[in-house]
Amino acid sequence: MNSYGSFPGARPRRLRTTPAMRRMVAETRLSPADLILPAFVREGISEPAPISAMPGVVQHTRDTLRKAAVEALEAGVSGIMLFGVPEDEKKDGAGTAGTDPDGILQVAIRDVKAEVGDDLVIMSDLCLDEYTDHGHCGVLDADGRVDNDATLERYAEMAQVQADAGVHVVGPSGMMDGQVGVVRDALDTIGKEDVSILAYTAKYSSAFYGPFREAVGSSLQGDRKTYQQDPANVRESLRELALDLEEGADMVMVKPAGPYLDVLAKVAEAVDVPVAAYQISGEYAMVEAAAEKGWIDRDKAILETLTGIRRAGAQMILTYWATEAARKLRES
Repeated sequence: MNSYGSFPGARPRRLRTTPAMRRMVAETRLSPADLILPAFVREGISEPAPISAMPGVVQHTRDTLRKAAVEALEAGVSGIMLFGVPEDEKKDGAGTAGTDPDGILQVAIRDVKAEVGDDLVIMSDLCLDEYTDHGHCGVLDADGRVDNDATLERYAEMAQVQADAGVHVVGPSGMMDGQVGVVRDALDTIGKEDVSILAYTAKYSSAFYGPFREAVGSSLQGDRKTYQQDPANVRESLRELALDLEEGADMVMVKPAGPYLDVLAKVAEAVDVPVAAYQISGEYAMVEAAAEKGWIDRDKAILETLTGIRRAGAQMILTYWATEAARKLRES
């Protein structure tokens, strides 16, 4: 017994009694505007090409990419992150297709911009890995190692051609030291001060990227452990965060999302700029595979994973379910 009546005196379950009650007291709210759709566009195909490891996701043609952008906009999604997949014969050691004004990514940016204008935030992956014949995110030196500073010169060129194509936000994702500062200078030099930088601040060397390699037709030889972060480290992410902000990042990202919610929470607590998290291909594939086996409820699992990422501090979530999830949120 206690002064409030019979035991137990505290009954938190009162706030869980009905769907309306749970909705009213929810501490974390997920909305369509929180979501960004990553999309792949492949050169030289006439029909969308399904990605076997990511059921429901395709390599788009230019036409189907425009349609996907419109569908995302209509669903209430805030942005679309574009990845270009060039023809294999156009890959080389320097990733020159990535800085060709008529390369597939630049063409796709112009296509989407013509379709949706400024109503959808158009983002672009700023990295060389899709365009190099060795599959690394930078150019290699004579010993076959990724040359940080030579790669920065290429990133500067990429930033400028993507900005000229009409992108709103560039996402330098290669984890080269100094990449944000170089990209900011490159953009400002050509009068593109309004183009924002979404810094891939904490991008870990993860086993969960596997399906993405198929999605972009990766030619990777070896691994990326000399530039992507060690999954064991947290303080290193905060150091990267401080450097990115000092160099002029407008927004910062943690990637992957689900396995690194602790890192995401620390980053979100430390900054006053918008924070993004990328729910990557392996996270997507696990849910889809388990759902196909009948082991989990697919729709509930999707929204639960997204809510968890939002709860950890992400204001923006890149997810391959963006359009579908936005529609479900509007219906609920």
